[in-house]
Amino acid sequence: MNTASGFSDPLVSDTPLPFDELCTRINDRIVTFLDATDVSDRVKNVQEQTRTSLRVIGEALEKYSLPELSLSYNGGKDCLVLLILYLCAMHRRGLTQTPNPSSSIETAVQCVYIQDAHPFPEVEEFVAHSSKIYWLALLEYAKPMKAAFADYLKDTPSVKAILVGTRRTDPHGQHLKFFDPTDSGWPAFVRIHPVIDWHYVDIWTFIRFLNIPYCSLYDRGYTSLGGTTDTHPNPKLVRQPSTQQVPHTGNGTGASKPKFRPAYELVDDYEERLGRDR
Repeated sequence: MNTASGFSDPLVSDTPLPFDELCTRINDRIVTFLDATDVSDRVKNVQEQTRTSLRVIGEALEKYSLPELSLSYNGGKDCLVLLILYLCAMHRRGLTQTPNPSSSIETAVQCVYIQDAHPFPEVEEFVAHSSKIYWLALLEYAKPMKAAFADYLKDTPSVKAILVGTRRTDPHGQHLKFFDPTDSGWPAFVRIHPVIDWHYVDIWTFIRFLNIPYCSLYDRGYTSLGGTTDTHPNPKLVRQPSTQQVPHTGNGTGASKPKFRPAYELVDDYEERLGRDR
């Protein structure tokens, strides 16, 4: 679990905070972020995107009760930002009473995790750890997305809408709105897209300014997380060879594995998925 600079102390510790205290801390950090004035144009843009996203989530909390809402969570950067915004919005509406571990799923943050067929151990570890820290009532499904959502809705029949971290530049994201019913032939629920208009750099600006812990793969050049068979470090982030002698590997070639810069150094939205085979 990695963090970046921004605030002097980590957002969360290895020991879970009471849910209401966690959400209060998150809200305080977002307030500090939104109140910052001596900032770059990039940060100003993310401040506006944050306000918009909080309004969208606020609208969702007006339309639906907590048992009717869920969040699609896979440990990636986009759904991580969405989760932080959701917890902030819950705090602002007084919906953060600390859940009783022995109570029903409805008292925690309902989430669905659709696991890749070949998951990274680092992703699995981050999902498990962040589920504990953020009080996620997470149900996991290792099957194709359509079947996974069908099973999830069968297992949690109260759910009517699911918050999703899709952005405009993601596959099939171009024409989405903040609230969209699922397409014909899919399990019926409303998809909510609070971060649909965020750019790649916006996501990382938010994560790093608020010092949000994230999956360690992002520090190794991965920019879009799928599975071990179709995801690689982004070639745009490969470090240029140094002028020092390349260490010998013992295979007769003198070559060594390339090293990569962290994901937050990428800028172009359309280069984000260059490390993905699909």
